[in-house]
Amino acid sequence: MDINKDFSRNVWCLLGLPFDAIDLGQTAVEILSAANERRPCFLSTPNLNFLCASQSDDGFKNSVINSDLSIADGFPIVLVAKLLGIPLPGRVAGSDLMEHLYRRSTTVPLKVFFFGGEPGVGERASQKINQQPTGLLTVGHYAPGFGTVDEMSSPEIIEKINQHDVEFLIVSISAKKGQAWIEKNKHLLNAPVMSHLGAVINFFAGSIQRAPKLAQRFGLEWLWRIYQEPALWRRYFNDGVSFLKLLLCNVMPYWLWLKFFQPTASNQTVGIDVSTGADEIRHISLSGTCVHSTILPLREAFKQAAAKKRDVVLDLKGVTVIDSAFLGLCLVLYKHLKASGHSLTLINSNKNVRRIMKWQKVIGLLT
Repeated sequence: MDINKDFSRNVWCLLGLPFDAIDLGQTAVEILSAANERRPCFLSTPNLNFLCASQSDDGFKNSVINSDLSIADGFPIVLVAKLLGIPLPGRVAGSDLMEHLYRRSTTVPLKVFFFGGEPGVGERASQKINQQPTGLLTVGHYAPGFGTVDEMSSPEIIEKINQHDVEFLIVSISAKKGQAWIEKNKHLLNAPVMSHLGAVINFFAGSIQRAPKLAQRFGLEWLWRIYQEPALWRRYFNDGVSFLKLLLCNVMPYWLWLKFFQPTASNQTVGIDVSTGADEIRHISLSGTCVHSTILPLREAFKQAAAKKRDVVLDLKGVTVIDSAFLGLCLVLYKHLKASGHSLTLINSNKNVRRIMKWQKVIGLLT
């Protein structure tokens, strides 16, 4: 976990999850850089299912927060981000990322390992990738079956992966189980880059075809998936109902506030006062506007607080307004403090700040 790199991320909070504002090419560069440097990089690709499921599952939500890179793999997420002024360049689908890495011209292919999938699917995907020189080279595959996360985390299974020279571990089991498996085993695995990329293994194996480009462009890939896998209709229906509730109760009120009621800040500056009490708790008192344009000094203050490995209290008494960039940085701080067994608490927020935190689904997580 590179603390310097983590606190320099252009990360924004959207409905309780962090999203990095980077495009497909930048994501590929990050993956290849981490693989080349053997730098740990847990990549999450939240789609609508991730977003909805995380609202009622703290463990699932924390798995995304704990990621080193989180990209928006969902057309509705990009639309909501645009509505709320969050500058996501566009959808970065996990399947598009792998296709990009696969088709790049190079003499040094990225070494991948497939973990998951139906029996035989990993072998077919590996054969497809390795039948001619590409940007990827499959060095192994393993289908763990349908056991629990613990059953899939035995020393024997971890050794089956670690005996290969893996640069990118692709996990293809159910989303919640895949994220939980990575969380449980990432410190035991030698692969620097790892990610749950659900259907990618099936796309390479040819057992599932990707939606036509026109359907992808207009956000209708879910219809194509239901056409190929009818059992998915229930998941998409439930996600649709949950998403509608989020739109009505969180997104639209926040959008209306941003459009009609957001106070105009005549002087966008941020004040920072840091102290450590007798209780060894790090107190950071903030004032002014904690928004994207003033976030640079906050990055350094939060990074130093994380490095101290103490409980942190953010006092927002003097803060007039916050935005999604500030909350995104708070999620990064929360991630590092939680990893070291410490807590982050935000106190003394005004009415507008509390509203934003409520609409962005961080009340309870950061308070």
